[in-house]
Amino acid sequence: MAREKNRRRQTPLIARANSHRLFDSSVGPLAVAWNERGLVGVQLPESSAKKTVERLAARANSSADLGATAPKWVERVVESMRALLSGAPADFSAVPLDDGKIPEFHSRVYAALRRVPQGQTRTYGELAVAAGSPDAARAVGQAMRKNPWPLVVPCHRVLAADGRLCGFSAAGGLELKATLLRAESAIPAQKRRALKPKTLQAKAKTLDPKVALRHLRKSDERLSTLIDRVPYTLASATVGTTLEALLRTIVYQQLNGKAAATIHGRVLDLLPGKRVEANALLSIEPTRLRAAGLSHAKIAAARDLAQRAANGEIPSLAELSLMDDEAIVERLSEVRGIGRWSVEMLLMFWLGRPDVLPLGDFGVRQGFMHLMGRKEQPSAEQLERHAERWRPYRSVASWYMWRAVDEARAALAEKPAPTSRKLSKAR
Repeated sequence: MAREKNRRRQTPLIARANSHRLFDSSVGPLAVAWNERGLVGVQLPESSAKKTVERLAARANSSADLGATAPKWVERVVESMRALLSGAPADFSAVPLDDGKIPEFHSRVYAALRRVPQGQTRTYGELAVAAGSPDAARAVGQAMRKNPWPLVVPCHRVLAADGRLCGFSAAGGLELKATLLRAESAIPAQKRRALKPKTLQAKAKTLDPKVALRHLRKSDERLSTLIDRVPYTLASATVGTTLEALLRTIVYQQLNGKAAATIHGRVLDLLPGKRVEANALLSIEPTRLRAAGLSHAKIAAARDLAQRAANGEIPSLAELSLMDDEAIVERLSEVRGIGRWSVEMLLMFWLGRPDVLPLGDFGVRQGFMHLMGRKEQPSAEQLERHAERWRPYRSVASWYMWRAVDEARAALAEKPAPTSRKLSKAR
């Protein structure tokens, strides 16, 4: 597997707020933050009102008093949001936004999205065209995930090319996105029955290995031969909390399994009852974590993780179950030392998500090279293009790429050394 650089991922860059306000709505507690230039951010419901306002305050770097009186224009925004969520007409076109820290392309996308009428939707491709960059559909997806003003800039109105709901990073995930679209009648009536929460979760997260293997055998002849040779044994690991899983991920980075397990055990020994809890982890002196075997970078990452968990910024496993894969990547990559690859491993091995393709993984690319009989690793684009035939079971196919590497190594180890006669002829 690829080594992953430790790097700090910050929450989306939005302007500093002077004040923020929490309010109730038909979908739960929402919060807005503002300054003298306009609206700084909107926070959709978290698991509690406290977590909702804490997450917005952290994003907007605001410690303002929640009891501060909101100006009239902010109160009008709040009432318009309530109206929208109740299915009534709502107009946000005149709401001032402080977008000073927003990239220029994102600003164009947001401006185009604000022109999409209530009750209508657009695809990522259509929005790219409207923003003046027809080939930038993927970049539009990034803009949606970093949107500071959901509802006001209605990212819930953006769908995949085939009409699928995707890419919604709020705690409620696709269920909340479907709820928002229902509220403004943007989903055709005949499709609404298929968007109930249980159906959404089953469609996104259930993996039947027999069905997956049957699909992969039919869609890829070379992969089929590997499946015939190697039984599929990937199963989701048992984890108590998201905090526990992410701490383990940080400890295991760039280490072999045995060394990582030893250090992880030492860290757990420092916690009361070996229970991974945010405040307990924060109370451990960095010198003791260093003595347990953690590097300075991993100590900083573990403490950042614990602080975010204590602040309510780390979604629970129940909350993650309502979020799609890209939303989870975006949310958890905010933690120091946790990048895309780390979250993809969590998706595959801890959450059992069936359609994860870790393009940055060295082993997956190397396995593809061996499987296809190539002399060089594929580019990310080449691998992604070929992997389209593996959907919606790219996690299973990726697991088999690692097995292809195992086979190649075993074959190399069994290859007999050249005899002295062969060596002399070679010279």
